[in-house]
Amino acid sequence: MRLSRQTLDRLPATVERPDYDPARLAVGIVHLGIGAFHRAHQAVFTDAVLADDPSWGICGVSLRSPETRDALAPQDGLYTLKVQDGEGEEVQVIGSVVELLCAPEDPEAVLARMANPATRIVSLTITEKGYCHNPATGKLDEGHPDVVHDLQNPARPKSAVGFIVEALARRASAGVPPFTLLSCDNLPSNGHVLKNVVTRFAELRDPALANIIRELASPSTMVDRIVPATTEKDRSDISAAIGVVDAWPIVTEPFRQWVVEDDFPLGRPAWEKAGVVFVDDVAVFEMMKLRLLNGSHSTLAYLGYLAGAETVAEAMALPGMEALIEGLMVEEVSPTLPALPGFDLAAYRRALLQRFRNPALRHRTWQIAMDGSQKLPQRLLGTIRDRIAAKASYDRLALGVAAWMRYARGLDEKGAAIDVRDPLAGRIAAAAQPLPRPEEIVAALLRVTEVFGEDLSSDEAFRDTLVRTLATLMSKGAAAAVKSFA
Repeated sequence: MRLSRQTLDRLPATVERPDYDPARLAVGIVHLGIGAFHRAHQAVFTDAVLADDPSWGICGVSLRSPETRDALAPQDGLYTLKVQDGEGEEVQVIGSVVELLCAPEDPEAVLARMANPATRIVSLTITEKGYCHNPATGKLDEGHPDVVHDLQNPARPKSAVGFIVEALARRASAGVPPFTLLSCDNLPSNGHVLKNVVTRFAELRDPALANIIRELASPSTMVDRIVPATTEKDRSDISAAIGVVDAWPIVTEPFRQWVVEDDFPLGRPAWEKAGVVFVDDVAVFEMMKLRLLNGSHSTLAYLGYLAGAETVAEAMALPGMEALIEGLMVEEVSPTLPALPGFDLAAYRRALLQRFRNPALRHRTWQIAMDGSQKLPQRLLGTIRDRIAAKASYDRLALGVAAWMRYARGLDEKGAAIDVRDPLAGRIAAAAQPLPRPEEIVAALLRVTEVFGEDLSSDEAFRDTLVRTLATLMSKGAAAAVKSFA
């Protein structure tokens, strides 16, 4: 028996259920990228306020695979959220997702829903690579295959940018005001980046349309919650706990944070009642999170994977790792952050270390290591640029970058192949894998200016630091390199 609206009453009393009738919800939000993070984060915040206004149900759109739709459609969009740490767990059914679409199968259905006047917000969690942009510059990659396709086939787009511009064009033709664009991805100034790539795409398609799009609202956000990929054991354990089958539950941590610039001309859910913080400028919060949490996470992932740690908690248990991460946050990252009056930065760092140690959260290092070429500019390289400008050291940050270089090369410490998932994986492996010496590998990868930009690619001191650090990793191994920080 599957989880569904019909089986909600059969669930144990210990399972929290929606405090509204999911059948009465109407779609007000279209979310592009209906993956695990959205369902553990924005969908949960929305679920908490739907009793007040049922017009803000979510239509979840998969841009690539029908897996999520196929799992959740038979469940009326319902799924289980298990929140756990070392002290216990809580189980809740989320009902905010009321419609599920798969864009490659029916792009017209997606466009019709986005163009519908009832849709007032289009939000996104499509990861950095989904923006079809150059991570080093933030500009639209006009040669990206999906961009080229979408400019030639506007009614059958593949990319998020293509869907957004076509839907906005249809709304403009019908006299419907533009929806608010809400990026929830880990990009600095994510709202500005999204609006820039969308506007540039529109310019290439129709300058008149671009003039309309320049006026739309695209607030920036900062999101934070650790969400591991769901395992078969998670599915089995949660289905047993709730007494019915849930094909795609979510497991996450207790901590959650969402900071949003309050710019929604067509309205928004009362998210503040669920703990969302609305601000005039999210930049200082997103920089703090990107550099402290995400920068540390990536460093943990590459070093941990190379040292044989399958999860973040296992990586944190490696001798020297906690000292390395704490030193990275305190000595190298924190001095680059702008002032946050009234915010306890030391307490935030302590909370991060505790979250990384959470043994109940099996967050795989391999999962975090994905798409490193897109993540490094925001998570590590921006901080390094600031440290260089301040004539300050960045040895721990460089260790994270060097670990990425070794990982992205596609061979582990025993010479076995690594399953590298990255848009530039083939190019990076072709450039660096045949090269045996650290200085050759560094030189080859610094030529990938989409990652390093022109400035770091030509910085001799940065190059020398990476060569020295990568040489240590290749001669002693990641575990020994980390242990030296104990």
